[in-house]
Amino acid sequence: MRRRSVAAGTVGNLVEWFDWSVYGFFAPYFAASFFPLSDRIAQLLSVFAVFAVGFFVRPLGGALLGSYADRHGRRAGMTLTILMMAGASALMALTPTFATIGVAAPILLVIGRSLQGFSAGGEFGTSSAFLVENAEPGRRASAGMWQQVSVGAGTLSASLLASVMFVVLSPEALSAWGWRVAFLIGAVLGLVGLYLRARVPDTAVSTHVRATGQVPRRPLLEVFRRYPRKALLVIALVAAGTGLVQFWFVYLPTLAQLRTGAALKTGQVAAAIGLAVFTVLLPLSGRLSDRFGRRPLLIFFALGSAVTVAPLVTSLRPTLPSLALAASIAGVLLAAYAGSLAAVMAEQFPPEVRTAGISLPYGVAVAVFGGLSPLVATALLDAGRFHFFLAGVVVLCLASAVVYWRMPETKDLPL
Repeated sequence: MRRRSVAAGTVGNLVEWFDWSVYGFFAPYFAASFFPLSDRIAQLLSVFAVFAVGFFVRPLGGALLGSYADRHGRRAGMTLTILMMAGASALMALTPTFATIGVAAPILLVIGRSLQGFSAGGEFGTSSAFLVENAEPGRRASAGMWQQVSVGAGTLSASLLASVMFVVLSPEALSAWGWRVAFLIGAVLGLVGLYLRARVPDTAVSTHVRATGQVPRRPLLEVFRRYPRKALLVIALVAAGTGLVQFWFVYLPTLAQLRTGAALKTGQVAAAIGLAVFTVLLPLSGRLSDRFGRRPLLIFFALGSAVTVAPLVTSLRPTLPSLALAASIAGVLLAAYAGSLAAVMAEQFPPEVRTAGISLPYGVAVAVFGGLSPLVATALLDAGRFHFFLAGVVVLCLASAVVYWRMPETKDLPL
């Protein structure tokens, strides 16, 4: 049953992140379908602005769906999120172009992206709580890291699909219909996640607190009233990591093209290699976190990223070895961060408000630091001020290191 529960939490989340990532990878190809602007940079800024919209809807999804999962159970929350994500992907795949229906096309794109963001906002906290609450004693990070494995595997699957399609199809075919195929695949995979999640029971912890009437009527209000500092800590925990995940694993192909002139498919393969390194190292990271604690790995990630991000970016060349090396180093550092994340967030809150406590702060952090990353990077790169972006990343990583250093260790606390 524990293996089935891990499969339900991870495979469904894999589908969520596959759908989420397809947008970023194929954005350069469908930008002209929805924003027929003469300036290529203006097209990319428009499509990445919609990308950011999905992130900014996440806090709302986290607030409502997190509270729903506390009141009705983790399984109910995860089933709802996967259904919404699959529907959003189908909507974006089938939306006609601007040339066909005019301004309704970008409006429907925004609606689909917003629905993706809403469902993803509730997904992370719910699946994190589900996996950690099903863990064996002393193995919470090892169980919770599967949530991040599913994030990596979902993003990697989308990256591999994009890499294959970029090689097989011409740029004209990708712009005309190839990107629609990618969104449709995500919608179909959503049915698999829905099936798996409908077949597993809820966690014993969630079932008990609901059966004994311990869940408040408004879990999110209870978080604000009793655990505001914990909610702020979750934002601080996530800020640097989520920004760098989007920067290295989603934005890298576009960055490489604009900064070095590399082909999109070259950057896509490099991002896939970095994601593979990240995903493969997560089980080791989870075991180290369970043995030595959450803080050491998080501090290693923050300081390592602060030292390496600027040299890695400035040394990029339009070749696969150069791009893959940068993405792989980032993958090692981000694995240290992600292996502890689900467990350390779940350990901040009691079970009756756990998903609400994780979901909203996590959604806020992802919206601000993850959603704006490609948009701000593109704008500053076009303005010749990209060094400001790199300086901001370094400052954020150093601030995160201070937070990790001062936070209490939670690996041995009871759930």
